[in-house]
Amino acid sequence: MPDDQLVNVILFGASGMVGQTVLREVLADEHIDTILVIGRTPLPDRPERVREIVHGNFYDFSSLADDMTGYDACFFCLGVSATGKKEQVYRRITYDITLAAGTVLAQVNPTMAFLYVSGMGTDSSERGRLMWARVKGATENALLGLPFRAYGIRPGFILPAHGVRTKTRLYAAVYQVTGWLYPVLKRVAPGHVMTSEELGRAMIAVAVDRPELRVLETRDLKALVAGK
Repeated sequence: MPDDQLVNVILFGASGMVGQTVLREVLADEHIDTILVIGRTPLPDRPERVREIVHGNFYDFSSLADDMTGYDACFFCLGVSATGKKEQVYRRITYDITLAAGTVLAQVNPTMAFLYVSGMGTDSSERGRLMWARVKGATENALLGLPFRAYGIRPGFILPAHGVRTKTRLYAAVYQVTGWLYPVLKRVAPGHVMTSEELGRAMIAVAVDRPELRVLETRDLKALVAGK
């Protein structure tokens, strides 16, 4: 994509930790023009630059086809914890919703970049013992088979920055207990940790630069923004 071309983006999951990060970064990035947020409930403090659609049925986005036409990238940050969920339930939320959005977007924006946030450990074989990893692997694989430029985004440990917070109580507790370990983890395992700001900037770099690598781990994501 030419450096001087502005990018129109769609964001799902804007109220989650990764979604909050991406929204913050796209609002500050000079490459981004139009920002469309699609969610089940309105944003509590919607920025002026953001156009918002509140949509009730996340298993069918066909009625939004016209509204979603003309976009260059989609940041799909929507997700839930697998804790306490059976595979059928988790798959319906994780796989079905993502593909419902991806299928319509591939039809109306076949040249767009679709960035799906899965996570470190996602199982591309779909046969591993971890349920969440199999489901996310199946979701990545299905998206990579659609007629647009899909990417699997696989961050590891993310340190929230700039007031970004997770809504998941378990994750919040983990961050509260382990956040102080980030400097140590950064030193001993730099390929597995990053800040939320780094992740947001890296996702924008993927949307703008369209790298050849289609599944990006933490190390790949950090390399995209190193020195920028």
